[in-house]
Amino acid sequence: MADNGFDAGDVKRRMEGAVESLKVEFSGLRTGRASANLLEPVTVDVYGSRMPLNQVGTVGVPEPRLLTVTVWDRGQVKAVEKAIREAGLGLNPQTEGSTIRVPIPELNEERRRELSKVAAKYAEQARVAVRNVRRDAMDKLKKLAKDGDITEDEQHSKSDEVQGLTDTHIKKIDETLAHKEKEIMQV
Repeated sequence: MADNGFDAGDVKRRMEGAVESLKVEFSGLRTGRASANLLEPVTVDVYGSRMPLNQVGTVGVPEPRLLTVTVWDRGQVKAVEKAIREAGLGLNPQTEGSTIRVPIPELNEERRRELSKVAAKYAEQARVAVRNVRRDAMDKLKKLAKDGDITEDEQHSKSDEVQGLTDTHIKKIDETLAHKEKEIMQV
C-alpha cells in the first residue's frame, strides 16, 4: 500500500532480502558435509579476469564428504585448483585430469568455533542491513511529515509498523544464526 510515497511492502521486501542473503552466506559455511554452495565464494583468475568457479566448471557432490569440480577448459585446471586451495576454506583439492576432487575433512573443535564466529559475523552484517532499511524508512517518514504529506499521527503509526518489521526480521536472523551454530557444533 503505497500512499504519499511511503511503501511498507518495499521496506518488508528489503528486510527479507537481508535475511535471504544471510541464508545464502550460511549455505556456504562448511558443517562437515559436502555442499556445492561451499565453493560458491571461490573466484578463479582465468582469461585475464576473475570469474566465479561455477563459470569455469561444474561442481558436483558425488558423496557426502566429497566435492568434484569438472573444469571445462583443461588448460585452466591448475588455476581452479589454486583458487580452491587459496580461498581460505581449509580445503585441499586433488587433480585427476580435468576433474578436481575436493575431500571435505572432519571439523575439529577449534575449527567449529571459528566457523561459529564467522556465522555470527554474517548475522551481524544482516542485522546492520535490516537496521539500515529501518533508518531509511524512518528518515522518509520524517521527511513526509515535515513536508506535510502525512500527519504526525500517521508518521507515528507507520514508524511503529516499521519498528515491528525490524523486530520481526532481527528475530528471524537470530533464529537462523542459532540454528546454524547448532548445526556447526554438532559432531
